[in-house]
Amino acid sequence: MTVRKGVVVLTVAGLLGASWTTAADAVPANGAELRKGLDALVRQEKFPAALAYVSDGRRTTSLVAGSSRIDRQVPVPKDGTVRAGSNTKAFTAVAVLQLVAEGKVELDAPIEKYLPGIVRGEGIDATKITVRHLLQHTSGLADYADYLGLPDFERVQHRYIPNHELLALAFSHPAKFAPGAGWAYSNTGYLLAGMVIEKVTGRPVQEQITERVIKKAGLKHTYWPQVGDQTIRGRHPQGYAIGDSATGRVVDATEMDPSWGGAAGQLISTPSDLGRFFRVLLDGGLLPAAQLAEMRKTVDAPVFPGAKYGLGLMSNPLSCGGVYWGHGGDIPGFETRGGATEDGRTVGLAVTAMPGVFGDFKQGNKAVLATVDTAFCK
Repeated sequence: MTVRKGVVVLTVAGLLGASWTTAADAVPANGAELRKGLDALVRQEKFPAALAYVSDGRRTTSLVAGSSRIDRQVPVPKDGTVRAGSNTKAFTAVAVLQLVAEGKVELDAPIEKYLPGIVRGEGIDATKITVRHLLQHTSGLADYADYLGLPDFERVQHRYIPNHELLALAFSHPAKFAPGAGWAYSNTGYLLAGMVIEKVTGRPVQEQITERVIKKAGLKHTYWPQVGDQTIRGRHPQGYAIGDSATGRVVDATEMDPSWGGAAGQLISTPSDLGRFFRVLLDGGLLPAAQLAEMRKTVDAPVFPGAKYGLGLMSNPLSCGGVYWGHGGDIPGFETRGGATEDGRTVGLAVTAMPGVFGDFKQGNKAVLATVDTAFCK
């Protein structure tokens, strides 16, 4: 389905009647405030649908708002399946750190040791870029995603893009800075981290992340799509993206080839599974204490106010004090946010478009983060 952006906004506005689903178990104390936050994401920020999972360590609930489709009112499935985008990076980092714990990978060894002759280009020295640099976005490598043409999503939506094409795209651009001399988000680093996993284990990265992370964390609805699978399994809302930047035309982005995401963004999950993953991670269920400590060593990351980035794990300040640990993901059709706190609070949030598709980008992004804060704090 394709529609003009202006028409979509009007259509969605007509479908925004309160559409809530609540888990049968008791609602945490902040349930009423969270309902308001989700309602605002739909009514004010024009996201077609919003889904949230919240646990305070004793009680859990799932709430939804909006409609699964923009052309007619369709109930949003409670805790529906969504594309997890860059939350995948946290899973990839965990698998790498498990290999560190097993003595198969060294965090501060150069990438050239594991992938000889692969990382090259103007200003790029693979003998100085370490595994840690890749996981912390301090490698200086250009981000291949910046050059895929994603603002015109319709052109790449159903295209399979293998790793070697993505790397060639990244390495055709010079390094942004010397390794360790700055911070710049780069999917390229995680594509390479996935290749390191494959090199040292001799097995596909999707298999390793499934066995080492997804199954170990007990996640029932998280999976890595197989080659050629453009669908989303299970009950899920539709996701929407701008297909043509020149006209602002919006397309249904639910079905897409996620090959370009790879170890940086290919996973599919649910709000509850994402929240539980970070809960299990913080509770020590996926990594030995030494490797979890490495994962939590952060540097300033100018993506959100006060955000800091570790090894595939971000800390974000809360209005009620302290921080929550998580990651978040943006992929055409969906945005996901959330994580877990030290004292047992867990949140997973998803909306069915990235900010800027239906409303103002900055305000939409701010509203999503504010809703996560509400889920943790109120």
